[in-house]
Amino acid sequence: MLSKKVKDVMITDVITVDSSEDVVFAFEKLMKKKVSAMPVMENDKMVGIITATDLGHNLILDKYELGTQVNKVMVKNVVSVSSDKTLDEAIKIMKDGAQENNILNQLPVVENGNLIGIISDGDILKAIS
Repeated sequence: MLSKKVKDVMITDVITVDSSEDVVFAFEKLMKKKVSAMPVMENDKMVGIITATDLGHNLILDKYELGTQVNKVMVKNVVSVSSDKTLDEAIKIMKDGAQENNILNQLPVVENGNLIGIISDGDILKAIS
């Protein structure tokens, strides 16, 4: 089962957020859509990623000034995967990306610099069970 390809499991209807969006509205979107992470887009290109954990934690601690934009708080060095990788390879990328105490449970799927999907740890678990 781990030999399945990312393209066979990934979600192609990716929920994204614009880089100029206010963090409060971005967090609200994450909660409404029930997703844990959203790629951040600028001119149809992925420029970062935000997570519900990061935004929620920092909003609760009141670490953002009123009007703080997503591009000020997003993770810029996004770990991604290509669609032709196996699920086993995607798991290794998630594990290796988590070495800096960052939990990677979502991987944007990127081909030729373009966001074409996203795969989560939950998607992988469903595919192999």
